[in-house]
Amino acid sequence: MPLLSPRATQKELAFLCQSLGTSLHAGIDLVRSLEMAAKRSSGKMKSVLNDMEDQIKSGGDLTASIESHGAFFPDLFADVAQIGEYTGALPEALKALSMHYENNLRLRKDFIAQITMPLVQLTVAVFVIAGMIFLLGIIGNATGTPVDVLGWGLMGASGALTWLGFWAMGIISLFVAYKLIFQSLTAQRVVYRVLMAVPVVGRCLQDFAIARFSWAFHLTQNAGMPIDDCLDSSLRATSNGAFIASADGMIRDINNGETLTETFELSGLFPMEFIQTVHVAETSGTVPEALHRLSPQFEENARRSLKAFANAASWACWAGVAAFIIYIVFSIVFWYLGILNGALEMVNEI
Repeated sequence: MPLLSPRATQKELAFLCQSLGTSLHAGIDLVRSLEMAAKRSSGKMKSVLNDMEDQIKSGGDLTASIESHGAFFPDLFADVAQIGEYTGALPEALKALSMHYENNLRLRKDFIAQITMPLVQLTVAVFVIAGMIFLLGIIGNATGTPVDVLGWGLMGASGALTWLGFWAMGIISLFVAYKLIFQSLTAQRVVYRVLMAVPVVGRCLQDFAIARFSWAFHLTQNAGMPIDDCLDSSLRATSNGAFIASADGMIRDINNGETLTETFELSGLFPMEFIQTVHVAETSGTVPEALHRLSPQFEENARRSLKAFANAASWACWAGVAAFIIYIVFSIVFWYLGILNGALEMVNEI
């Protein structure tokens, strides 16, 4: 899978799910619904929808047409479409998914608003330091004495470029690492396991995953899907590598005679609150209904956790900028004191 392969944006997905969900709920057939959505789309999304329309006209189904476009659509979209088709609740599934993407857009907007100013300050600080390194190089050339205030061995134009290149390579490395991680299920499992152990971040990821799992499990169980397929589809619908990678083990536990409660507990992925609810529901045979009620509760918890994470990230960025500025100030002060000490020693020698 190419690192820079085009993918549908959250905004495009929210529109597509809303458009298809509304059209299908109104009784419009899938081909016509895709045609209408394509007319209101542009770029890559328009061409993809037109191709999906042609595939369905030729006898294909929605799930196969989505999968034929590889990574353009996220796994969650493909899995929910598959569940919706299987259960006969495709309009409802798409409209619920539309709300999910719209919520993500609002949360992302809030997160960006909170983190923008600290990031702007960090960027300005990086370029100010680059400018200072460049000017100190000019001063050193004019006086014949190297001026390395920061003690990093960076001076002049080459030093400024090295400084900026260090930050550029760091950003590129993070981007490439992100892309590589999300192409490997094993890597995703490790990364998600680590992240889910981090305060605030872990709770947010866990709550979102459980909300999606509960919603998908309710749909598939009500449709009479076999428990193996039900668990597999519901875990894939979480879009969380730790949950997806646990599918084989959970299915094996069920096939070995474990109850749902025991299976969820053995996975180590679900909180005790969830497990206790499932235990009560399992004894009364109302697990799908119980999980359907839990889904919005966990999604709301996830939103609160995400807001807390945004606040924490904002403060962390502020602290990083402040620490960086303090370091620069002290470096300049110590450099200046070094010059004064040198001058005093020369005076004393005289």
